[in-house]
Amino acid sequence: MRSTLRPLLSAATAALVGGEASDEPSSEAAAAGDAAETPKSSETPCCPAPKRAQVGGQAVIEGVMMRGVKHWSVAVRRPDDSIGVHDFPLRPWTQRHPVLKWPVVRGVVALIESLVLGMKALQLSANESLGEEEKPLGKREMGVSLVIALVVAVALFFLAPLGLTSLFKGALGTGFAFWIVEGLVRVAIFVVYILVITRIPDLRRVFEYHGAEHMSIHALEHGEPLVPAAVEKYRTLHVRCGTSFLLVVMVVAILVFAVVRWPAWYWLILSRIVLIPLIAGISYEIIKWAGRHDDLWVVRVVMWPGLMLQRLTTRQPDTPQVEVAISALERIVELEPQDRPPVKGVEVMA
Repeated sequence: MRSTLRPLLSAATAALVGGEASDEPSSEAAAAGDAAETPKSSETPCCPAPKRAQVGGQAVIEGVMMRGVKHWSVAVRRPDDSIGVHDFPLRPWTQRHPVLKWPVVRGVVALIESLVLGMKALQLSANESLGEEEKPLGKREMGVSLVIALVVAVALFFLAPLGLTSLFKGALGTGFAFWIVEGLVRVAIFVVYILVITRIPDLRRVFEYHGAEHMSIHALEHGEPLVPAAVEKYRTLHVRCGTSFLLVVMVVAILVFAVVRWPAWYWLILSRIVLIPLIAGISYEIIKWAGRHDDLWVVRVVMWPGLMLQRLTTRQPDTPQVEVAISALERIVELEPQDRPPVKGVEVMA
């Protein structure tokens, strides 16, 4: 029973904190990310200027999912210590339905698409990481994990902050001060949540694979060979990580909820749920704009907290974990050689 619950718990965690992809172009990496993109030691020989690779990914259960422009791959460390690698074709929904490219709408679509793709990768990795004597996890079990993740996210990061802040409504009033405090409570809950789950050994490994994913992409962007010795020189932080999206969501939520003001209590609670797609869509547009203007000092300042948050959502991996991330990335590089001209209109978060 415990061996079955472990991948389900890991899947729910990865669904909450895993970063993935958007579908818009951006400029070269910002100076704000230089510290995260340079080797950890000053003794390491200087590397060529980084290029923005059209590859991103997500940590999964005992492995890493990598996503390119037209393909995605999953590499998983099996119980017998071998590495299973799988790849699949990819066609974003926005390419099939142009109407989904509308501003704000495309952000909601990207979020849903990332969740769907992420859960497919998590199901595959969960079954790969189980021993032959274990019963494979089906769509039902993974669907339950996704529902749990979504319910926990809504309850913990949207409804709980509202309830806690409402206890001080008499002192704060119903104006902008209330929404600011609610937003700060939301950020505090998120940070505490991350700190707690990183103390669970199985879930900590998800964050270690997240770090391995970033490190391997750094090596690719710096033109390094994809071998552990080269990859391990780089830090676990990456300026293109989708973790920054979470912080933007929290800030945008303050502004959107302030517009709602203070309706009847049942509308107030309902607004915290039905407005999530709008908040996600607006946040996506902000991230997209920041990617195009990451040479501006204000954008660098805004991106800095996201990098700091990654110190919680990534951990230093060991060499076997780095090998898994390299395997997933190598498969994408084989299918989509990085010396080709970049595909316009496509941006993949790290």
